Amino acid sequence: MKTYSQNKQVLYNFAELPQTLLLNPGAETNYKFHVGVPMLSGFSSEVGITGFTISDLFRVDNRSINDKVSEVLEKLTIRDHIKLNFQIEVLNGGFRYDDKNYFSFGFYEEFDAISYFAKDPITLLTDGNSAYLNKSFDLSQILYKVDVLGVLHFGVTREVSDKLTLGARFKIYSSALNLETSNNTGTFTTVNGSDNIYRHYLDNVNINLKTSGLVEGDEYMDDPNTYLGNTFLGSNLGIGFDAGFTYHLSEQLELTGSIVDFGFIKHKKNIKNSVVNGSYVFDGIEFGYNPTNPINYWDDLDADFKEKVPSGDNQDSYISWRPTKLNASLKYSFGQKRSKYCYDNTYKDFYRNAFGVQLYSVFRPLNSQLALTGFFEKSFSEKLHAKVTYTVDDYSFYNIGVGISSQIGKVNFYGMVDNIAQFNDIASANNISVQLGINIIFN
Repeated sequence: MKTYSQNKQVLYNFAELPQTLLLNPGAETNYKFHVGVPMLSGFSSEVGITGFTISDLFRVDNRSINDKVSEVLEKLTIRDHIKLNFQIEVLNGGFRYDDKNYFSFGFYEEFDAISYFAKDPITLLTDGNSAYLNKSFDLSQILYKVDVLGVLHFGVTREVSDKLTLGARFKIYSSALNLETSNNTGTFTTVNGSDNIYRHYLDNVNINLKTSGLVEGDEYMDDPNTYLGNTFLGSNLGIGFDAGFTYHLSEQLELTGSIVDFGFIKHKKNIKNSVVNGSYVFDGIEFGYNPTNPINYWDDLDADFKEKVPSGDNQDSYISWRPTKLNASLKYSFGQKRSKYCYDNTYKDFYRNAFGVQLYSVFRPLNSQLALTGFFEKSFSEKLHAKVTYTVDDYSFYNIGVGISSQIGKVNFYGMVDNIAQFNDIASANNISVQLGINIIFN
């Protein structure tokens, strides 16, 4: 499931939309200023899953849900995951300072989550351990990251020459919620016992579950308004940078590239980290009946475990890195030339058609995720543009996306949909994303 952590391959470098500056601050602009309609200028959502689909669990085929779950678990690998991303622009604007420089600014809120399927722990919980004697269940597979944050940003795009445009963007992150864990270690193993039926081993367990913004004092924060308020210059802040460029290799050949969300957040308030560190051997409980002196076996076991395996909570501050994204594209324009009216009362020639390739990468907790996109763009007029993409990534080998940008007077409407081939059967899709927005653009 994905940030401007998600791969917005349809939006990237398309139709000179203001939102493309958030993917590449070095994208070319051809207008005097723009204002996004508050709360409507940019909305995007994406759901992604690997290893199985929802229909694998809920398809009507007369099989029990237990059989379906077992079959899915058998197929999963430690790299399979589920990912969610939702983003909404609260404010987006920009203005031209002079012929060379365009400034842009705004504020957006984002929910971004990824969780890898911890195959061994899930199997242990669903099937138990009796069928897996001598198997070491790997606890390092517990790996997830959830972020709710607001991003205040300011960028500048500079036309260095007729061929080269550069851009950079500074960001202030304000985290309302962070849940994450990584770099855990440890195994759980069950063998035949001597004093009891089984003997259980917890070996080299080191698990650290970090949270920020979830707990205040000893109480869970359950007021949505509190989270919403903390997305704007709250107590857990961080900084980040974007940078990008557009370079014309020739009149018809264009190269672009960008790095987005190179930054971090320092979490120092409303922290609750849960830690378990150590090894433990457990032979089970041998119950005995003594009516005059009853024994609380579970309390004794809990005390013995805590003595031998240190565990507890702390409020230690920590740093959370943003999922950095890389983009690069090569585009060839062709076909009929048209003249486009520019901000400086001149005209600029552009081609009605273009095709090219785009490479995308995002750094995630376990490994980088890559996507390769081929695209075709068509300008029906100066005000109406379309784009079709074909993407190969972790989720699909046949992801077809479509985008349309239209301007009526000063009002620009755009919409983009990914994986349209799966829209008639969303439950069988591994990835679905939608982007919509309305801008007011002054040329």
